[in-house]
Amino acid sequence: MSKPSPTARERIVAGAADMISRRGLNATSIRETAKHARAPLGSTYHYFPDGKQQLATEAVRYTGAWVARSLREELDAGPVAGLRAFLGLWRKVVVDTDFRAGCPVLAVSIEEPPADEAPAALLAAAEVFEEWEGLLAGSLRAHGAEPEQAAQLATLVVAAVEGTVAMCRAKRSTEPLDRTAEQLQALLGAAIKD
Repeated sequence: MSKPSPTARERIVAGAADMISRRGLNATSIRETAKHARAPLGSTYHYFPDGKQQLATEAVRYTGAWVARSLREELDAGPVAGLRAFLGLWRKVVVDTDFRAGCPVLAVSIEEPPADEAPAALLAAAEVFEEWEGLLAGSLRAHGAEPEQAAQLATLVVAAVEGTVAMCRAKRSTEPLDRTAEQLQALLGAAIKD
């Protein structure tokens, strides 16, 4: 049975996530996103009447859900398996794009927001990072890690992997992922009591 084709809205959201992962939020326009997604410009404004921030927020949530699905599947086998999946997912992104793309959640997080407001996309990025941390921490606790240690390790994993993806792009190498993977696996292995 074949998978149904994505709707125009889904293509636009996925296209925005891809554009943001490559160029950052400020350098991604609605017009370029529509062109990248092969969608009419008018449909972009139809689906996202609040404009670029609404589209960016959806792109962040889309990426968050995509990563969370992978984590949930692998964390059933334990936190080390989840870590390997998390690292493998980002390795595939940087390698498949010839080191041109990273994480759109991180990209949205590091751009300066307008004064006196926290844009919805930035708030969504914080929620996504919290979800990823929560999934990892839950698996660590389930495998014997102390609650505070589990929370700290989960934050360390997300922060380390996100930073390592940026380093891979800059160095045009997966070596930072390899080094980070080895150290994080050792830390998780020491924390769990399987």
